[in-house]
Amino acid sequence: MARIAISGAGIIGCATAVHLIERGHDVTVFEKDLSGLPASVGNAGILAVPEIDPLARPDMLFSAPKWLADPLGPLTLRWQDLPALTPWLLAFLLAARPGQVERSRAAMLSLMRDALEAHERLAATVGISGHMKKSGALTIFDSESKLNDAFPHEEKNAALLGHEVEKLDRAAARAQVPALEGNFAGGIFSSGYQTFLDPLALLRGLQAFVRERGHLVEAEVARVNQQAASIEIVTAAGERQQFDKAVITSGIWSRDLVRSLGLSVLLETERGYNTTFVDPTVTLELPVFFSEHGFVATPLRNALRIGGAVELAKPDAPANFARAAAMRQKMRRYVPSLPESGGTEWMGRRPSTPDSIPVISLHPSDPRIAMAFGHGHLGLTLSAVTGRSIASLLEAGEQEHLNPFSIRRFQ
Repeated sequence: MARIAISGAGIIGCATAVHLIERGHDVTVFEKDLSGLPASVGNAGILAVPEIDPLARPDMLFSAPKWLADPLGPLTLRWQDLPALTPWLLAFLLAARPGQVERSRAAMLSLMRDALEAHERLAATVGISGHMKKSGALTIFDSESKLNDAFPHEEKNAALLGHEVEKLDRAAARAQVPALEGNFAGGIFSSGYQTFLDPLALLRGLQAFVRERGHLVEAEVARVNQQAASIEIVTAAGERQQFDKAVITSGIWSRDLVRSLGLSVLLETERGYNTTFVDPTVTLELPVFFSEHGFVATPLRNALRIGGAVELAKPDAPANFARAAAMRQKMRRYVPSLPESGGTEWMGRRPSTPDSIPVISLHPSDPRIAMAFGHGHLGLTLSAVTGRSIASLLEAGEQEHLNPFSIRRFQ
């Protein structure tokens, strides 16, 4: 048994803690705001197994100029933050090369193949059930040409992952989701998606398990110090504790802890916005992606959430909730019955690497320290398989199948 500290009690940190506790370790999780709402609970609430394509790819680069011209579009850049974002953006452009895109797809595929099974095992471990629904998801397209262009690629991804996809005309799509009354060309139904009915309840359930079987401490980790006989955790309040091993799962703030350990990493925020309507008057039978607008509407338990898009900005930049309003306005083109008022707006900081490959890694020269961050908009989807992978790394050391996720690629 080892004494292990974890920095960050979001979905990645808690999934990691559960795996380590089940393996008999004494685990302490530090979190600066235990009552907060991190990116792992404000997400779209979807197990997005089909999404193995990186954000950086040629077709996205071709669309980017048009999107960036619209400050409320699916992709925006806070221009005053450009100097700070430039190293990440340059690496992002390089990551869009075809060879790197294929490497990123292969890496994500290796995780996605185990994502569902890992979530089922994680839920069984903590005694949670009924929190996921085999919903599938519908992606709608404004033009038939866009639909026809997208379908072969979706078929290819489905074949790799073992689920089904179906191309639907407008009438068939409306038969699945009658609330889609507006004008669109058609859609693609994918059975590979599932819905988390209450992402916050899932996180609180994992945190409760950690509190009962381990230790959950409300404190911010300011430093992780390497010592000869131990790993020292120093909190922002100046308290010091000694551990055998440590895991860094602090989202975007992981980069500060990593850099203090002498390592380099390119990590920025892929900020997302959403609006959640409680007891909504609009009924969707399954999640609906609005392909050309970069957002999704998800029916949760007694709620409807509309969110997505990408805003590249510093983590501490003020929120621009006009982006949430823009998504609601666009959705009304397709679902006119969506309320014009009400709902709770939220902004989250999704930590992202330029190549869309998360860091799931040991410190290159100190196997007592592990790191898990940079999952972008797939943190919830990949949390369970990431937690299991980190537990294996700390117990068994480096493993070849996890080499694509090593932090060594940034050094």
